[in-house]
Amino acid sequence: MPGDRYHEAGRRGPGHDKKPEPVRPGPRPQPRPASCPLPRPVLSGCMPDFIVSNGYLYLFLLSFLAATIIPAGSEWLLAALLLQSLDPSRLLATATLGNTLGACTTYYIGRYGGGFLSARVLRIDENSLKKAAARYRKFGSWSLLFSWVPIIGDPLCLAGGVFKTGIFTFVILVFAGKLARYGFIAWVTLKAAG
Repeated sequence: MPGDRYHEAGRRGPGHDKKPEPVRPGPRPQPRPASCPLPRPVLSGCMPDFIVSNGYLYLFLLSFLAATIIPAGSEWLLAALLLQSLDPSRLLATATLGNTLGACTTYYIGRYGGGFLSARVLRIDENSLKKAAARYRKFGSWSLLFSWVPIIGDPLCLAGGVFKTGIFTFVILVFAGKLARYGFIAWVTLKAAG
């Protein structure tokens, strides 16, 4: 249109007379550390040597704590250590033992501590505890095979203590469930790593 200042200047509007900024490349990939046994970095870089060299201890501690007061998972560390070429059977045994012993602490809290400790120490909400108790009453101690399931696993272990399940039965069922879970994770990790 004649008389339009943008039309007369040959521009489309304010800011269109600037040259486009050049596209800047992203950060360069970091070279793989010499101590990394993998063909490509895991988790955006290899794990620090102190974690790998103490991997069994860290996996045991994290697995133990994950079954007690800390709402964290140990599966990621198991997978990462498997990818670092640590012994799969030792890792499986370490994770299963740590998680089972952590579940035993929850069991004893339920057996001897009752409601106060379950609410204050484990921070298990009333609704989760009621659901776990209902399942426990319906399926009995066999429900402990599912103690590895997120959200209901810890309350099931607590219910095992509250309902005075024998410790031998408790340990066997919880160990079997957790072994199956960690075994599946290890199998999937090793298959994916090829």
